[in-house]
Amino acid sequence: MRDDLASRLQALEDREAIRDLIARYGPLADSGEAGDLAQLWTSDGIYAVGGMGEAQGHTAIAGLIEGVVHQKLMQDGCAHVLSPIAIELDGDDAVAVGYSVVFRHDAGEFVVERVSANRWSLQRGPRGWQVHRRDNALLDGTAAARALLSLPVARRRR
Repeated sequence: MRDDLASRLQALEDREAIRDLIARYGPLADSGEAGDLAQLWTSDGIYAVGGMGEAQGHTAIAGLIEGVVHQKLMQDGCAHVLSPIAIELDGDDAVAVGYSVVFRHDAGEFVVERVSANRWSLQRGPRGWQVHRRDNALLDGTAAARALLSLPVARRRR
């Protein structure tokens, strides 16, 4: 019983740490904290943004926030809003899926800039949970974007 309780508590703590990690993304992106945002990833982590390519490693991921496209978005006023996530734990690895919406301020109102599916592959290491890979794809009707929202088969069997 004690081991079961300990493993259940660990799973709750892991899920909360992952939710907190992912929740940090939007505020860091919207405030332009490129270096801190990049530290959410492992040193060899990948951020694959549909329609914009892939960035690998802290410098490249920070470069997405420091780049012209994101800087213009921040100058206009923006909000990266992430949905609640579904999480599948597997020891020191995890997968989380959910949605993101980017709003841009335009002519006195906020308009939807981008609505995407997100798949976060995470790893627990010496620094706790970090993103190893994030795939983000526009929800434009393609099967590939919808596929990002599928959790591993183990989750569906429960």
